[in-house]
Amino acid sequence: MPNFEVGKYAAYIWPAYAITAAVFGFLIVGALMHARRWRKRAEELSRK
Repeated sequence: MPNFEVGKYAAYIWPAYAITAAVFGFLIVGALMHARRWRKRAEELSRK
């Protein structure tokens, strides 16, 4: 089992992990939304 104790640096490490996770989440959601718009646009163009 991993050791999650970071001692006196916890005030810096846990917020950094949280910010990193949030940024990755926003990047993933943004990429998925962009891909959905791109696929929809490609389908519209292929119908013409």
